[in-house]
Amino acid sequence: MAEIRELKVEQLKSTCDYNDFEFETTEDIAPLEGIIGQERATRAMEFGLKVEKQGYNIYVAGLNGTGRNSYARSIVGRLAKDKPVPQDWCYIYNFDDPDQPLAISMPSGTGTMIKDDMEELINQLKKAIPKAFSGEDYNKKRTRILQEFQEKITGLMEELNKTAKEYGFEFKRNVNGFVSIPLVEGKPISEEDYRNLDEETLKEIEERNDQLQMRAVEIFNRIKEMEQKAQVTIKELDGEIALNAVGYLIDQMKKKYEGCGCKEILEYLDRVQSDIVENVDDFKEKEEDSPLNIPWLSKTRKADNTFKYKINLLVDSTKLDHAPVVIESNPTYYNLIGKVEYENQLGVLTTNFTKIKPGALHKANGGYLIIQASDILTSPYAWEALKRALKTGEVSIESIAEQVGAVATSSLRPKAIPLNLKIIIIGSYDIYQLLYNLDDDFKKLFKIKADFDVEMDKDREHLQKIASFVSKHCKEQNLRHFHRSALAKIVEYSSRLAESQEKLSTRFNEMVEIIYEADAWASMEKAEYVTDVHVTRAISEKVYRSNKYEKKIQEYIKDGTILIDTEGAVVGQVNGLSVLDMGEYSFGRPSRITAVTYAGRKGIINIEREVKMSGSIHDKGVLILSGYLGKRFAQDSPLSLTASIAFEQSYGGIDGDSASSTELYAILSSLAEVPIKQNYAVTGSVNQRGEIQPIGGVNQKIEGFYRVCKEKGITGDQGVLIPHQNVKNLMLDDEVIEAVKSGKFHIYPVKTIEEGIEILTGMPAGEAASDGSYPEGTIYNKVQQKLDYFRKTVEKAEDSEK
Repeated sequence: MAEIRELKVEQLKSTCDYNDFEFETTEDIAPLEGIIGQERATRAMEFGLKVEKQGYNIYVAGLNGTGRNSYARSIVGRLAKDKPVPQDWCYIYNFDDPDQPLAISMPSGTGTMIKDDMEELINQLKKAIPKAFSGEDYNKKRTRILQEFQEKITGLMEELNKTAKEYGFEFKRNVNGFVSIPLVEGKPISEEDYRNLDEETLKEIEERNDQLQMRAVEIFNRIKEMEQKAQVTIKELDGEIALNAVGYLIDQMKKKYEGCGCKEILEYLDRVQSDIVENVDDFKEKEEDSPLNIPWLSKTRKADNTFKYKINLLVDSTKLDHAPVVIESNPTYYNLIGKVEYENQLGVLTTNFTKIKPGALHKANGGYLIIQASDILTSPYAWEALKRALKTGEVSIESIAEQVGAVATSSLRPKAIPLNLKIIIIGSYDIYQLLYNLDDDFKKLFKIKADFDVEMDKDREHLQKIASFVSKHCKEQNLRHFHRSALAKIVEYSSRLAESQEKLSTRFNEMVEIIYEADAWASMEKAEYVTDVHVTRAISEKVYRSNKYEKKIQEYIKDGTILIDTEGAVVGQVNGLSVLDMGEYSFGRPSRITAVTYAGRKGIINIEREVKMSGSIHDKGVLILSGYLGKRFAQDSPLSLTASIAFEQSYGGIDGDSASSTELYAILSSLAEVPIKQNYAVTGSVNQRGEIQPIGGVNQKIEGFYRVCKEKGITGDQGVLIPHQNVKNLMLDDEVIEAVKSGKFHIYPVKTIEEGIEILTGMPAGEAASDGSYPEGTIYNKVQQKLDYFRKTVEKAEDSEK
């Protein structure tokens, strides 16, 4: 029987000596600059930000709390200071196609100036043009034109009436124009008299009317030609007056913007001038109906169309000192690419180019855009919109309705704006893998992965940086400074989070919580500095706030509701250990694992799997047990065994293979009919060769069984078997360490199943002889005998059935 090795006290935890810090408090050291323990990620990040090629956007992968968000904001903010302020972007009216507003860029600050200048121009024109058209000179010219036209119209109407009388008619005006009325004895005939005329007279009147209508058409056509000439003459006069009013103002603006390097502005001002001259009526004051009774001079006033001359300043860079850094916390489709807003006018939705609103891509253009992966992927159409913008190198404002093929509310199609920015997406490892494997565009557009680690080496450099990290928070948040004894406890807490004696955790958010809470406890005691006592209190109180469920389970075990033995020995029964994760708090709890073996050929039956309460990893672990039994006991004859194993009083799903060694111990105990000591609990997975493999949550599992033993009564011989590889993961709490130190609790590192079964039963496992047999008085000899008995029993039963 191999010698039983027990862990020594110094192996149970890696302590931090506060003398390693060459200062008394964090007040004596400089605050941290940068981030700790993420050399690989920072190197990738800096490289990705410096590559100015398409597709070199960055995905920052890591767990929450590792500093990935704060670091991304910090480094991007620093690099943005070395990049120039981007140009302003404006949307202007498209005089050729109003449904396609034009986008123009201009130097920073120019957009605000021209926007204000165009507003001022509109206001000036609303005063200058009506003033110009109310001048005496204009009125004289216009009146002369209209009088000449009226005289010609009067002459033609006289000619028309004279001709009508020659044909025995006269013309009268009604709502439909002019109608010819027959005359009898020089007077208009009534409708009644007209109906009483004989047929021959009616025919003669109609013939004369047809001849008259031919002459009338000629005269009316001449009147229309005169009207058109008069309209053109008036319009030319209006254009001349308007040009005199607007020309000077436009020329002044063109001179102002000639040196800005944006020829689109000058072209736009020319088009504005032409359109104002063409549509000068939009600026005129409302006119009274013409005293000359000219129909086409009586106009209904148009709506205010001066919006055409406004500037929609989409992106204003005036307030920036460097390239923009935009953090979009709600990356919906419209928040990313912008949108067109609408007005409800009498139940009808209307819009124009001034209603175009920018998205995060517009605001970050020329700089950096930071987005959370989970946010953009859960927002409909947003991810596809972002990819489309990156692939095309431009951002187009389109409605979702157009994307899904529905009828769009607006007919506006704003011109696309070229993009030049770096996208930083922050997310988990799992999301990265899904995107990389399932989205072909992702690997082309996000070629840089900044991988944030969850742990870092526990060396002198990182210890000093943790001290600087604490100093930074003390100074930034106005906290009490930490004594070096408190720093030592922070370091130990970091190792506990990392589950390693050789590593420190990079889950800085959890450390920050302890820093804040330790300061609060120090404040309550009115202490000058935060000490180790305050950090210990903060940790214990944090546990106390969250361990209600753990205490409930311990109570149920103590009163027998949950069946767990911590004394005695039972055949086929072992205390297994698992970890329950409650979110912010996780703890270990023992579970009774039992095995029953009997003759048969069904092999190992996993009861949890049969009722679909186990995961695939747990099922795999159970199947491995058959491989071990076959290797040890079925080299010369087949296994004739049926064994059922179960987690007793387990009513939720289970997964993981950390209990596979425990299940194997229970099967071996059942086959050998040798009881297993219930003062032990076991954790560890096993392979087909019988080698014990490491597991997670070793500290919680040990502490969980210790607390149960404490509730039911410490006997002095209780303990836990763990994989030997997990020794380096031990960061046990002080109470468990004190129990081990005083000999009341024991922890055994196990390498093989054979080592474990010997500790659990107190009987040697046995080594196989050359013929495959095992020595008398060993566990494996008893197992072999039972399996031989099962085999003969099964063969006998099968022979009797033939």
